[in-house]
Amino acid sequence: MWIKRNKSQSPLAVFCLGLGLMASCSTTASGPESSEIIRLGQALFFDTNLSANRSQACATCHDPERAFSDGRENGTSGAVSLGDDGLSLGDRNTPSATYASMIPDFHTNEAGEFVGGYFLDGRAATMVEQAGLPFINPIEMGMPDAAAVVNRVSENPYYVTTLKKHFGEAVFTDPEQAFLAITQSIVAFERTDLFAPFDSKYDRFLRGEYQMTDEENLGRILFFSDQVNCSSCHLLSTLDISDNETFTNHQYHNIGIPTNTRARQVNNVDVSHRDLGLLENPAVSDPAQAGKFRVPSLRNVAVTGPYMHNGVFQKLSTAILFYGKFTLGDRQSQTNPETGELWGEAEVVETVNLELLREGQPINKDRAASLVAFLATLTDRRYESLLVQVPVKN
Repeated sequence: MWIKRNKSQSPLAVFCLGLGLMASCSTTASGPESSEIIRLGQALFFDTNLSANRSQACATCHDPERAFSDGRENGTSGAVSLGDDGLSLGDRNTPSATYASMIPDFHTNEAGEFVGGYFLDGRAATMVEQAGLPFINPIEMGMPDAAAVVNRVSENPYYVTTLKKHFGEAVFTDPEQAFLAITQSIVAFERTDLFAPFDSKYDRFLRGEYQMTDEENLGRILFFSDQVNCSSCHLLSTLDISDNETFTNHQYHNIGIPTNTRARQVNNVDVSHRDLGLLENPAVSDPAQAGKFRVPSLRNVAVTGPYMHNGVFQKLSTAILFYGKFTLGDRQSQTNPETGELWGEAEVVETVNLELLREGQPINKDRAASLVAFLATLTDRRYESLLVQVPVKN
């Protein structure tokens, strides 16, 4: 919803006011300096001038009206994103940027497992590194290098003045330092409550402010039980369920996702190409990591489809029912309800974690419906209007 602004309000301020979240947009950090950097990062996040053809901003693929995900139709039903040149298409689904600030930096845990990092393969170790890479990706924002981004930023007197004020008068003498200051400012905005309000029905339920429906509550019980095994990957800690749970352990798994042949037909990537996931991270060389992707947060999952790393499933219920493929002896679960055909073969077959996938009981359509109902309660309050009830029962 847009509202009329007065001359003292920027268009971005009006955007935040329209969401009823002005405080989240500009004043979540303490002190005037922090607030100014947040406002700068906000402006940069929405600025289409920072792409090669001046047509694409961070907000283009991370639309704030769609839980900071990409809802554009581009011939792939939104499975992958269109670049600044109007032609290039990616090969992976754009994740929601909500709750991204909760992702830890890329590292290995005590068990030697890879954890955290940004993008679906963790190739950006930190959030600041991630914020810079889309600018210089030829199929995203298409700028040739960091210096070119800095030159575009230098065209805007407000950007120049604010960056010099907070990062030093000499910040523009070194393009790499200026680029770092730009990305740090964007991240300051991405760390505000606008991206992570923790105000969903589930959060209100925990605070005693919302009563779940019978189906939502059944889905909640199933989710946290060992019957369907969701909690093995989609809880930060099964021993400490907190009110700031983001519903991911940030680890990497190969769950046997099939190739998105429709997207490949449109983006001109050979259908035989195998996306090796974590193994495409320059910091990873172990072949056993091929085909693994970082477990995503389930916050806002009901309004940020398509699903899986390549957007191969349109419906959340399909993504849930897919896990039944691996339940031994369950013939009904061998068919994709969206196509009426057998589930496709895993893109990277040799590292599928069958032990993990075979835990728990079969997920039939009734259970899937309850899980969808519960997962819808993880939707931030301002996106609840996007929820569409889609029955999964026959």
